[in-house]
Amino acid sequence: MVVGMSPIEHRVAGDGVSLCVFEWGADQRGRDDTLLLAHATGFHARCWDQVIARLPGRHVLAVDERGHGRSEGEPPADWRMFGRDLAAVARAFELRDAIGVGHSMGGHATVEAAAAEPARFRRLVLIDPVIGPPEAYVVGSRARFADMPHPTARRRARWASAAEMVARFRDRPPFDAWDAAVLRDYCEYGLLPDPAGDGFVLACDPAFEADVYMAALENAGVHDSVAAVTQPVLVVRAMAPPTLRDMMDFRYSPTWPGLAAAFRHGREIHLPEATHFVPMEDPAGVARYILEG
Repeated sequence: MVVGMSPIEHRVAGDGVSLCVFEWGADQRGRDDTLLLAHATGFHARCWDQVIARLPGRHVLAVDERGHGRSEGEPPADWRMFGRDLAAVARAFELRDAIGVGHSMGGHATVEAAAAEPARFRRLVLIDPVIGPPEAYVVGSRARFADMPHPTARRRARWASAAEMVARFRDRPPFDAWDAAVLRDYCEYGLLPDPAGDGFVLACDPAFEADVYMAALENAGVHDSVAAVTQPVLVVRAMAPPTLRDMMDFRYSPTWPGLAAAFRHGREIHLPEATHFVPMEDPAGVARYILEG
């Protein structure tokens, strides 16, 4: 197990919301490229702790995206809002030539932020980003499936402790394949005191998480942002779903296989044996992708 330094916690104004941003290595700022990390739907900034612990001596910022962790926020109309929030963080910290790193929905947001604020990013590392083929995006798709609640809305929201959550998940897929320290961080920092009484509640409310997934195909403009990104981009793609029905299984990659080629300067690393949870299963490998670009 690798244990990282305790970060500094900041509050930053996002796109109409207050965002929580964690900072590691503040004394290293300006000595090398800052790393700006964005997490997946339903996760939080501290899920990056074990990756960051393998990046000693670097200035790192990790964001609790709107409605996640310790950040405020109503459900987004579309995922472009996450990109605007991330761009606001880059401006607040006056970043220049940062390395933008995003997992899953965080990869989508990183592309939007880099297209909006190109001078603030030198290169991007997208870990199995949720960006589908252009034809997958349909305005109004959220309303079309309004009577079919996303299954994440049924997540258990209340827990006695982080230890109870770890014990419940550690032998269940997909968590059984995760690095044990990442699972601990996911549970420990993913809970907040229950305002209704004893115990804890998920920092990302299950109904909010479900709403985010329902908005996933509303942002057709993400492909305009892909085309606008001029920085080098590394796309790390996990195993493909065997059938269309398997797309709802979170273990499989949601990334369009043509994505890397759609960037002006994109390249791909395909991990056909890895699940979508690459940073949770292999934090050391993700740290290498970030350093090597």
